[in-house]
Amino acid sequence: MFSDRAKIIIRSGKGGDGHVSFRREKFVANGGPDGGDGGKGGDVIFEVDPGLNNLSKYRFRRKFSATDGEEGGKRRCHGKNGEDLILPVPEGTVIYDAATDQVICDMSGENKRVTVLRGGKGGLGNMHFATSTMQVPKFAKPGGDAVEIEIRMELKLLADVGLVGYPNVGKSTLLSVLSNAKPEIGDYPFTTLNPILGVVTGPDGNGFVMADMPGLIEGAAEGVGLGHEFLRHIQRTKVLLHLVDPLAPEEERNPVADVRAMMNELSKYDEAFLEKPFVIALSKADALTPDLLEEHMKSLTDAFGAKAEKILAISAQTGQGLDELKTTLKSLIDAHSADTVVYESEFDPMERLAQELPFTVEKTDEGEYDVYGPKIDKLMGYTNLDDEKGFAFFQNFLVKEGIITELKRQGMVEGDTVNVGGYVFEYFE
Repeated sequence: MFSDRAKIIIRSGKGGDGHVSFRREKFVANGGPDGGDGGKGGDVIFEVDPGLNNLSKYRFRRKFSATDGEEGGKRRCHGKNGEDLILPVPEGTVIYDAATDQVICDMSGENKRVTVLRGGKGGLGNMHFATSTMQVPKFAKPGGDAVEIEIRMELKLLADVGLVGYPNVGKSTLLSVLSNAKPEIGDYPFTTLNPILGVVTGPDGNGFVMADMPGLIEGAAEGVGLGHEFLRHIQRTKVLLHLVDPLAPEEERNPVADVRAMMNELSKYDEAFLEKPFVIALSKADALTPDLLEEHMKSLTDAFGAKAEKILAISAQTGQGLDELKTTLKSLIDAHSADTVVYESEFDPMERLAQELPFTVEKTDEGEYDVYGPKIDKLMGYTNLDDEKGFAFFQNFLVKEGIITELKRQGMVEGDTVNVGGYVFEYFE
């Protein structure tokens, strides 16, 4: 089954905790600290897989996690790093943050392999905290936290030409004649339920990619029919090819009205479509009398001659006009080779995490001061305040991180009560 959207939860690995231990060897009295560092948590990496053309891999599984780093060991042993999680996606997949709907990365162009979440750093073992004044550190750093976010993935196919038109105008037939694609073809509405890509060999021997979009109908931009399911796929195309059927059975339908309706739907979804160069191809020319063919071509030229790059009469059955069509499309693609849309990153989950780490200082109604936040929680997680050296480390942290400065800025004076992460102290100079 074709699947071009998915919503999943991804989680990087937590860093392994640093270890607290001391040398205990025969004939070595009072051995020093030898607790090893924890291993780094695994990253979450997205990688383009040229063998994929949809996101069905993520259709039935909701959560994907990298592995955690292992805790450090005694004798300065480093914990094993967590394994990275590599998620394969087809080229053209855009990854969004589900909460903000901002682009995290676009797996297109040069973006073949992107690290979206980094694993937590391994915590330092107590061997790093020994000093001349603190020779028996009884604490170690915990590993960095894992990061978990919900993302939305959307596949926007990378094609040079977007083939658009009403159902049953002959798009699938044309693509099958021009390229190596083998779409299902039949005489009923919405024959093509999935976008079909075909490689068309140009007149110079070089190929270009054409995407057959499922038939659009009026209201597609609002999601009527299959509208929203497929309009996203032609946002990246360099050229649009409007295929119109002069033999449409509906009385209100005619080639000029069909092109106008398609352009209206495309512009309502994204006005950038109006800036793309377009070609109009009148299909089934072999089934028209010379007079009727001339009448249709004149009406199209009168309506769109000033805007369209070219208006052609073609026949997929006899091959009429197909060589000229390929030549026209290839020249337009070459002229707009730099126009492929690659979405810029708007959101970095790791930057958001960094912004959440600073502390907060608040003065309560009772005149006390509360200091809290993720950074404080991490500090209290690896500091032993019952140990004299650990308490000295804690005091030094408050100074180095600017917490004492912020408390004084808010009016703290000697004798005031300060609550730091659940521990209450009285401040003295």
